[in-house]
Amino acid sequence: MLNEVLIIVIRGIAIGSIFATVAMSFNIVHGATGIFNFAQGNMFILGAFAAYLLASEADVALWIVMLIVGGLGVAAIVTFQGYITLLPLRSSVEQDSWLISTVAASVIIGAILMITLGPFAYNVPNIAPSFRILGVRTPGAYALAIGAMVFWFVALRLFLRRTYTGLAISALSQDFDAARAAGLPVRRLQLIAFAISGLIVGSVGFLVAPVVSVTADSGLRYVLNGFVAAVVGGIGSNAGTLIGGPLVGVVAMLTAYKIGGAYQDLASLLVLVAILMLWPQGLFGRAAARRV
Repeated sequence: MLNEVLIIVIRGIAIGSIFATVAMSFNIVHGATGIFNFAQGNMFILGAFAAYLLASEADVALWIVMLIVGGLGVAAIVTFQGYITLLPLRSSVEQDSWLISTVAASVIIGAILMITLGPFAYNVPNIAPSFRILGVRTPGAYALAIGAMVFWFVALRLFLRRTYTGLAISALSQDFDAARAAGLPVRRLQLIAFAISGLIVGSVGFLVAPVVSVTADSGLRYVLNGFVAAVVGGIGSNAGTLIGGPLVGVVAMLTAYKIGGAYQDLASLLVLVAILMLWPQGLFGRAAARRV
């Protein structure tokens, strides 16, 4: 019984770490643009496919190089998608075209993957060795997932607080119109935010490819649970994703163990409903206020 609980908790936290990083990618784009990029799930899967195509037989040194190449490649794709998404918005985010653009981008990427690689599940070799926690054997990729969550949280925190570009992006999230009036290059900063979000999901998808479902239609699960983790933690709060992601992951693993894997996403949505009923702003979110 103890081993079963440990497996659920350890693997739930690891899977939840993936959801947390997707949530962080949501947050930085939403902070800079006011929109949610619903293509992030398939961008994450693109990173996983990059691991399969570029590094299946690579040694550690080449694997690290391919990780960088894969992450930058997904970042470039997300930047282009961000440019297309932002193009009709001009200076306003009060239109709804971004919703259609981001969903359409997700559908197009999924269709391209389905046409080129088929409906098959691809296995990616685990570059990190397995290890034991209290006697429970755990794949090394789970440790990489948790490490990636911590790394991107710290990296984003330092970037947004210690660099001029990060402070400028934070200014956009505080008051979009004031930042524009102050002369900040708004569109360039928004594209940088898209690029960073792509680098996050692309690199994490590459890292955890051995323990996720690498198929053309699996992006929906990650965008759904990543969005739930972002809302549970509080939109805009990367600290909140550190709680929201693992919470959603553990609930999903417990549901798979007790009821069945088909009900994992339903359990995540029930968590979302419960949190919104008790804390509408999320666990660490704050009510938005604007001085006029």
